[in-house]
Amino acid sequence: MIWAAILGASLGCFLLKLAGWSLPARWLEQERLQRAAVLLPVPLLAALVVVQAFGGDRALVLDARAAGLAVALGLVLLRAPFLVIVLAAAATAAALRAL
Repeated sequence: MIWAAILGASLGCFLLKLAGWSLPARWLEQERLQRAAVLLPVPLLAALVVVQAFGGDRALVLDARAAGLAVALGLVLLRAPFLVIVLAAAATAAALRAL
């Protein structure tokens, strides 16, 4: 049964990719579509971060991940380098889990 799901998902991904390549070029050159394509990754990435930071088994979870995310947000607002942000967030989460 799992192989059927894997093959079905693979076929769906292939067909979605094929549909993207099959679009007429004039549709993709529209200014409104190009503006939307540039802005779309930001909310998608934010949604992934929120789900990973606060999601549990069908419940909202506040644990060390939330504290790490808060530290990361503070460092982003201070315009710290990306590597510093990642290391500080990971260290915060690890320290709180160790306690």
